[in-house]
Amino acid sequence: MTGAGDDAVDVSFVVPARNEGDYLRGALASLAALDTAYEYEVLVVDGDSSDDTREIAREYDAAVLQEGGDSIAAARNLGAERAAGEWLAFIDADTRVRATYLTELLGFAEREGLAAASSYCRITGPRRAKLMEATINHGFSRLERPILPGFSCLVHRRAFEDVGGFPDVPNEDTAFSRLLAARYPIGYRRTVLVENSGRRIADLGLTGTLGHYLRLDLERLRAAY
Repeated sequence: MTGAGDDAVDVSFVVPARNEGDYLRGALASLAALDTAYEYEVLVVDGDSSDDTREIAREYDAAVLQEGGDSIAAARNLGAERAAGEWLAFIDADTRVRATYLTELLGFAEREGLAAASSYCRITGPRRAKLMEATINHGFSRLERPILPGFSCLVHRRAFEDVGGFPDVPNEDTAFSRLLAARYPIGYRRTVLVENSGRRIADLGLTGTLGHYLRLDLERLRAAY
């Protein structure tokens, strides 16, 4: 792992975080434990947190960028703008990557000639979270234009810049994936390489969570993405 801003960075991890003190340490610890020969940096984009998010980020020597908390798309795009890597890896503050994440996913993208990739995931929490997990692993990954979830998305900088980054619309990761897939080959490594929190399902229940994302997707479609 390089210090943020060092030369010869292969991959920049961008982690949006707003009041994520309960989860961020786990995400950053998993990044620090990556077993890889690739050089990488970590940028935490703080959305005007009122908790210890920034202090936790600095504990792990991550660069801390300030963003006004306008949207997760704005945070991701700011991180990408300041990143030094040839590849950009977006994860969420409640995501933990496995030690082989970077070596396997970037190696897969390079072998297959992909501009962007994700992997299968494990959603932690209540048993009903397994439905969301199955939807991502066996639904999103098999679409003609795969949807790469924002909590685990690796993309080449050139492709990212070509499509203009994440659109500032609801379900920004779906909109971004559709833009990418219209121009570039993207795909899934069919190995579980990340764990993501099922906290929304725990809070809202499965029906409430599905309703939440359905409303966001309708807003995305109204925005013509």
